[in-house]
Amino acid sequence: MGQNTKAVRLYGADDLRLEEFELPEIRDDEILVRIVSDSICMSTWKLLKMGKNHKRCPQNVDTNPIIIGHEFSGDIVQVGAKWQGQFKVGDKFAQQPALNYKGSLASPGYSYEFFGGNATYCILPQEVMELGCLLHYDGDAYFYASLAEPMSCIIGGYNMMYHTNKQNYDHAMGIKPGGNVLILGGAGPMGLGAVEYPIFAGNRPSRIVVSDVDAGRLRRAEHLLPPELAKKHGVDLQFVNAKDHDDIYAFLMSITEGHGFDDVFVYAPVRELAELGDRLMAFDGCLNFFAGPEDKNFSAMINLYNCHYTSTHILGSTGGNTDDLREALKLSSAKKLRPAVMVTHICGIDATANAVANLPNLKAGKILTYTHINMPLTALTDFEELGRTNPLFAALHKSCEAHSGLWNAEAEAILLRGV
Repeated sequence: MGQNTKAVRLYGADDLRLEEFELPEIRDDEILVRIVSDSICMSTWKLLKMGKNHKRCPQNVDTNPIIIGHEFSGDIVQVGAKWQGQFKVGDKFAQQPALNYKGSLASPGYSYEFFGGNATYCILPQEVMELGCLLHYDGDAYFYASLAEPMSCIIGGYNMMYHTNKQNYDHAMGIKPGGNVLILGGAGPMGLGAVEYPIFAGNRPSRIVVSDVDAGRLRRAEHLLPPELAKKHGVDLQFVNAKDHDDIYAFLMSITEGHGFDDVFVYAPVRELAELGDRLMAFDGCLNFFAGPEDKNFSAMINLYNCHYTSTHILGSTGGNTDDLREALKLSSAKKLRPAVMVTHICGIDATANAVANLPNLKAGKILTYTHINMPLTALTDFEELGRTNPLFAALHKSCEAHSGLWNAEAEAILLRGV
């Protein structure tokens, strides 16, 4: 008999179902895990809308549904004979979902019947261990390992940037040290991580400018990442609401005194943003189109004159590699990064399907799902009010208030034990 599990499964476009079923017995080259936390990614919403049209979705998903969720962490429950020398029951784990196994696009949360994060239990297929994508984790909270995956995407985006040396054409990888960084559409959850990383790790720029059009998100971003804190680390951090300026190009260019931006990240799939970022690049500037569009024909105009004469260049990144994930785990464990700045909501497994379906309308950052709990989707900012009548939320509010309003290891422990 296999392990019983509860999971949110995709049957096709706009068809998510929370179901209980029995997993098969694991084979000698597989590992059974108990999932504790999974964070919801906008990519899952895109999968829901596209169904079989998504590159990673199997064509038989209507008869062999897949488990959604790819940003998850938990405990190892059973280890197949092949892996018993490397992994043991009871270990915490993190995992890298970007497998790229033998050229396949198959990935947890998109492609597997029994391998995905929004479940109480799932089975890791042999390719995960073969590729070194199952990582030991000894952090003090599961959600840090869940958020290590989106953080690894951010780190991968920075690592992929490059600048050229005209003398020998060597590529200097990473953002330009001491340069100007621009993050367009950057006040969302991933953008906040993209602001933190270069300030506290990696190549440090002299300036980071974050532009967005959502005043609420910008206020939260500036509260969590005050320019005064960045200044202590030698970085001039500025938050700009594009709606406040008739000519946003001229205003952003003026910040750099006409130099332009050495490194530009586009964090929203908006044509105008991509074109603006292209115009704002400095000599040898690098633009990373980070946001994944839903439209397969999404395109924008780029200035090939600048590409030719001023050596501007454009790339795109999706996901990070296993080294990026290891770096994210290391930085989080050392408290050099606060991936919790991304988190705005928590919920139980019973609320996940609805949260995914409504993700673009929720105005949420990262949503953490705790898969062994039933709980409505709840904003951290609502804990205080809910705590007036509910001792659990009162305790969660007290804990978050003690941690600058952020979700934290203590709050997770309170939630998991139920006060």
